[in-house]
Parts: sequence; structure tokens; C-alpha cells
Amino acid sequence: MSKIAITGASGQYGRIVTQALVDQGRAADLILMSRSPAKLADMAAQGCEVRYGDYDQPASMVQAMAGAQRLLLISGTRVGARVAQHQAAVDAAGAAGLGHVVYTSFIGIDDPANPAEVRHDHIETERLIRASGRQFTFLRDAHYADAMILMAGPGVMASGQWISNAGQGREAMVWREDCALCAVAVLAGEGHAGQTYDITGPELQTFAEVTALMAAATGVPLEYVAVDDDAQYAMFDAMGIPRRPVDDQYVSGIPWNSDDMVTFGQAIREGFLELCSGDVQRLLGRPPRSVRQMIEDNAETLRAAAL
Repeated sequence: MSKIAITGASGQYGRIVTQALVDQGRAADLILMSRSPAKLADMAAQGCEVRYGDYDQPASMVQAMAGAQRLLLISGTRVGARVAQHQAAVDAAGAAGLGHVVYTSFIGIDDPANPAEVRHDHIETERLIRASGRQFTFLRDAHYADAMILMAGPGVMASGQWISNAGQGREAMVWREDCALCAVAVLAGEGHAGQTYDITGPELQTFAEVTALMAAATGVPLEYVAVDDDAQYAMFDAMGIPRRPVDDQYVSGIPWNSDDMVTFGQAIREGFLELCSGDVQRLLGRPPRSVRQMIEDNAETLRAAAL
């Protein structure tokens, strides 16, 4: 069986992937990389090998990948500054002799007019991986429903307003867990080399429609308020959210920065993320779960945030 190295394995996405592979009996095949290995003590106890690996310490990446045949490169959190980090990982994969790199990319990045700041990070990383000569699979994930419903949702409930510069743009938000399980299918399967998959939810929706779903599920009146980019920046500034990424800085429990979020909203508004594919069905053998289901499953928590 191929040994699989996973970067950023202590994060939410990495943990879902790891646990699913452990549940398949693959614990002994996993090399879990983290700049904080102690956070993975529970996975080590289940039989996984945990190694120190830090994007900002390239030599550590080479050592951490030794013996692996496949790499799950989970994109870093430093939006707008990830290419150098990912370059270190791709170089390390080459030095360690890995044959196949699976990368968590993002939808809609082929169009150079796409204003989303994340586009540069992802399109450049894909280019680096292609140029490395490794086999590759790109998992282009849509916007996580979890980010908007579970993380930003309580703030919406408390204020009674969803304020966004996304206008009436549509996107097919997807569950983080569905994205991670698609990665598991690729890592544990065959025939995925050279493929690019769009990992999306089941339907295109506006934020106004999602706001209405939240109101219906919770019984709390909510209003969708469309604003321009300047007003969105002003709102984030008032919340104390930095414009540029800051490592390990959370505001209201969310590790965001406003340059990322505002350009994200612009990309939605201008139609660059209006993509809905059948790739989750192809990889998992079932449809992706819906935003409606996530809202309904968490209606009690959302309702409590309004009190």
C-alpha cells in the first residue's frame, strides 16, 4: 500500500481526511505533517506517524515526506502569501521522490479576470505542481458552507442581517467534510492522475436565498443587505479584521482577512464562482450535501445565537 503524507494534518480538513483513512485501516500508511505535532497526539495513538513539517522551514518538509509515495498538499492559511510556502512543499515532494501530489485548490481560477485574491495562490500552485513533473490531481473546492453557516452564521443571527458585497451572485457552497472525503477517495483510489475536479455543492444559490433558508429554519427574521466593496471593507475594519493575513489571528472565532473576503464577494457578484459540477457524485457515489441540510442540522445553534 502507498504511504500517504498529509500537510497541515492538524487542521480541520486534515483531521477529516486522516480519520476517514484510519477508519479504512490505513493508519500505518499515514505520515501526518504539522508545525505543531503535539496537536496530533490522538492520531499518533491510533497508529499514524506524526512528523514535524513547517512550510516556512523547507528542510523539515523534505524530512517529513521521506518514505511517502503520495502527498496531500492542503493549501496553507496565509491567503495571498501561500505560493512560497507551497513551492517549498512541491520542492520537498521532488526531493523526497513522491510520485503523486493531490492539491486542495479552488474553483473558477482559470479565468484571469477573476478578482478573488485566492486565485493567484491556487493557479500558481497548480502551475508549480505541473512543472515539477509529479503526477497530480487538483481538487478545486467551492466556498465552504461551514464557513458561512457555522462560523459567520451566528453573527448574522445576532444582528438580524447578512451584509455582503456578493450582490445577487450565485455559488454552489459545499460542505468541508464532502471536500475532504473526495480527497480520501482520490488518495485511496486509482485512476485520478492528471484529473481536475470541481468539488461543489448540489445547487447554485445567492446569499439572499441562503438568508431566507436560515430565517425559515430558525423562525428568526433575517434580512439580506447588499453593499458595495467599500462598505464591506468598512464593516470588517470596524470588527477589527486585518486587511492582510496574520498567522493564528482570529476575530470572532474566524481566521479571516478582509482583502480575501472582499475580493471573494466581488468574484461571486461578478459570476466567477457560478459553477456546479457532478464531481462529488462521481468521487463519492452520492450527491453532495446541501446548504439547506447544514442549516437545518444546526438550526438550534443558530437560533440560540439570536437570543
